Amino acid sequence: MTLPLLKEIRAAFPQTDLQDITTSAEGELPSCFAVSDLSVATVGMAGLKLAQFAAGDTAAPAVTVDRRLASFWFDMTLRPQGWTIPSPWDPIAGDYRAKDGWIRLHTNAPHHRNAALHILGTGSDREAVGRAVQSWTAGDLEAAVIEAGGCAAEMRSLEDWGAHPQGKAIADEPLIIWQSRNGERTNRQPIPAARPLDGLRILDLTRVLAGPVASRFLAAYGADVLRIDPPEWDEPGVVPEVTLGKRCAELDLKSRACRMVFEGLLGEADVLLHGYRPGALPNLGYDSRTLTRINPALIDVSLSAYGWSGPWSARRGFDSLVQMSCGIAHHGMTVSGADRPIPLPVQALDHATGYLLAAAVLQALDTRARSGEICSARLSLARVAHLLSRTRRPAISGSIEPETRDDIDPRTEATHWGDAKRIRFPLTIEGIDHDWEYPAGALRSTKPGWR
Repeated sequence: MTLPLLKEIRAAFPQTDLQDITTSAEGELPSCFAVSDLSVATVGMAGLKLAQFAAGDTAAPAVTVDRRLASFWFDMTLRPQGWTIPSPWDPIAGDYRAKDGWIRLHTNAPHHRNAALHILGTGSDREAVGRAVQSWTAGDLEAAVIEAGGCAAEMRSLEDWGAHPQGKAIADEPLIIWQSRNGERTNRQPIPAARPLDGLRILDLTRVLAGPVASRFLAAYGADVLRIDPPEWDEPGVVPEVTLGKRCAELDLKSRACRMVFEGLLGEADVLLHGYRPGALPNLGYDSRTLTRINPALIDVSLSAYGWSGPWSARRGFDSLVQMSCGIAHHGMTVSGADRPIPLPVQALDHATGYLLAAAVLQALDTRARSGEICSARLSLARVAHLLSRTRRPAISGSIEPETRDDIDPRTEATHWGDAKRIRFPLTIEGIDHDWEYPAGALRSTKPGWR
């Protein structure tokens, strides 16, 4: 089966001579966009690229995606046994009615919450915030919060976004921006049939949510994923979901001693995966030239919220904000006849971008092994939103049967917080096993070093 979305995604990769995927099961997340198609296409693309990498010069193994499970894996997959995951949302985060429309405030990080509350002149009381927002136009409040270092997004229509300078810039960007440089061909070690990424080192500087989805996928097939977080950063509602298979350490890149450790890790890494806004990593002293000096064979794969060109390229953002900016939430409100924004049923932009990031890493690894060419790839949530927006529907449609016991992996995962189960993995690759060496663990729970 070839989905239209998969055809477009395949065209974003330098090598498109891939076999098709097989799909199984049924189900459609209710939406006015083809969200389940997106889940199958992006999980499938990551699977195809893994199969290609594992096969080398032989025929790639067959790839099958379970449509129902892929839809579920675009949401929370962890099922705690006797404990509870905290809410992923700060009490102030959410949609608010302004003078002339709607705006979303993203306040999960303390400094983002403080910026919004400072601009609004309120304390941490949701009703007071709501009253204060009503005295602003959505556009003025968005601009003020962003200027103060916070995160906000005015709700725009698909048409308004298409006419916006940033919307135009996104439409002109490729789904994946590739860059390459000459390098030395690496000695391709024999690839274990069941664990094709064994021995590969992924230095993961990503946080909520797309990047961690990518590294979780790579860890499933043997990659040594080392996640690095700064001091005091936490995501209590997300960490148990996305740290599966990883070791998590702390480094403060503003500290000279930590920078020395970080550069040592970089020098031995195969891949640097990061979600810093354009310009942010160079401002820390790690521009592309410096990264290449530290490690000439390093593959650099990164993501941003609003793209890599245009006036908003350096803007902070998250899935829920991009849905507001790009017209997705407005289209949901319009076709459903609701009186407030209607987002996607899951954070599909994050998850889809995550699997595309994983596919890009695998493409770059395969290219490096075959020719010595060193590739970098850049993706964005907004460009994935542009891809999804072209699947718009005139009404919300689709249904998926509720979760059953058969959807749950029977194995128990001994997470840092207690035992848990997970939804069964949606991807099957003939002859290749998926398994995670480590259960979900706490941030800063290991020392920064390769195993």
